[in-house]
Amino acid sequence: MTQPEPKEGQTKEVEDVETLKKILAEEKAKAEANLAGWQRAQADFINYKRRSEQEKEEIGKFANSVLMLNLLPILDDLERAFASIPLQLAKLSWVDGIKLIERKLWASLEAQGLSQIKALGEPFDPKLHEAAMHAKGKEGIVIEELQKGYKLHDRVVRPTMVVVGNGEEEEKKED
Repeated sequence: MTQPEPKEGQTKEVEDVETLKKILAEEKAKAEANLAGWQRAQADFINYKRRSEQEKEEIGKFANSVLMLNLLPILDDLERAFASIPLQLAKLSWVDGIKLIERKLWASLEAQGLSQIKALGEPFDPKLHEAAMHAKGKEGIVIEELQKGYKLHDRVVRPTMVVVGNGEEEEKKED
C-alpha cells in the first residue's frame, strides 16, 4: 500500500510543522544557554560577594597595623628605660606608675591582635626572624634577641632581629 500523495494544503502544513519544530529546538537551545549563563552569573556574584566580605574583614583586621607599627619603637624605648633604672629608683611609686601605663598599652595592643614573636632558643625561621649576625652557639638556633618582633593576628608586622648560632661550641668558663 502506498500512501496517498499529500494535497497542496497538507504539504504546507507539514512544512510549517517542521519549521516550527526547528524554531522550537533553536529556542530551547537559546533558553538552555541563557539558563547556563544566568547560573554562571549567579555563581560569579556569590563568589564576588564572598571575596568582598573577606576583603572587608581583612581591612578591618589590619587597618590599625600602621599605627601599631609606629607604637612599637615606644614599647622598645620603655623596655630599655625599665632595664636601665638603678635599683634605688626601681621601688619609687612614679616608676610603678609608668610600668602600669606600659601594661595598659600592651593590653590594648594585644586586644587588637598584636602578639610578640617567640625567638630565644627557637630554630631560626626567616619568616619570623631577621638574622643580624652569627655567633658561637648551637647551629641554626636563635641565641640572642636584638629587637623584639611582633605579629598582628597571623601576619608579621616586624620580624625579630636575632643572633643565630653558627655551630661552634661556646668556650666554657672555669671558676
